[in-house]
Amino acid sequence: LYKTFKDDKYVYMLLEVCLGGELWTLLRDKSQFDDMAARFYVASVVEAFSYLHGRGIVYRDLKPENMLLDSHGFAKLVDFGFAKKIGFSNKTWTFCGTPEYVPPEIILNKGHDFSADYWSLGILIFELVTGNPPFTSNDAMKTYNIILRGMDVLEFPRKVSKNAGNLIRRLCRDSPTERLGYQKDGLHDIKKHKWFQGFHWQGLVDRSIQPPYKPK
Repeated sequence: LYKTFKDDKYVYMLLEVCLGGELWTLLRDKSQFDDMAARFYVASVVEAFSYLHGRGIVYRDLKPENMLLDSHGFAKLVDFGFAKKIGFSNKTWTFCGTPEYVPPEIILNKGHDFSADYWSLGILIFELVTGNPPFTSNDAMKTYNIILRGMDVLEFPRKVSKNAGNLIRRLCRDSPTERLGYQKDGLHDIKKHKWFQGFHWQGLVDRSIQPPYKPK
């Protein structure tokens, strides 16, 4: 967001243009991403979550459709319609999110916090490396029932690497307090996971690394 304007009828927001389109479109074209490409996009989300959570904001609507690519191929998190400032050590009870990405505690109306974003991060990894989310149905209620069975009952496809699978399962624990990222080191624990071994985090922040795909 660069600037805002208003007149007697409207408020205008001047936003950065992202000519690369949605990550979802690129995923459909490629069918799936290898670990190197998936790491880049997931790391971008981790950095975005670090910024948001550090300011007491939970995002709650992660999915490839809400990630836009700029002209260089760097990913931007967009659509903050479900984002909410909850502060720290607080919960919120709004039922929201995309069905395939909703964690159990939202479905069961138990209240949720930043750990809901950690769950959705695990779902995103699965979708990026396989091409589809792990829990899906043509009916939202059926999808919720599948989610409540848990991640542990799923047998991952062979295309999911050992380290990716481990990270997905650690992020998608039924109990929010057991999810990687919930402990005292927060998102830093996710950054230290073996799946990210060798990833240049500072290079992502200062945009000195090469994105896996550059929009044409």
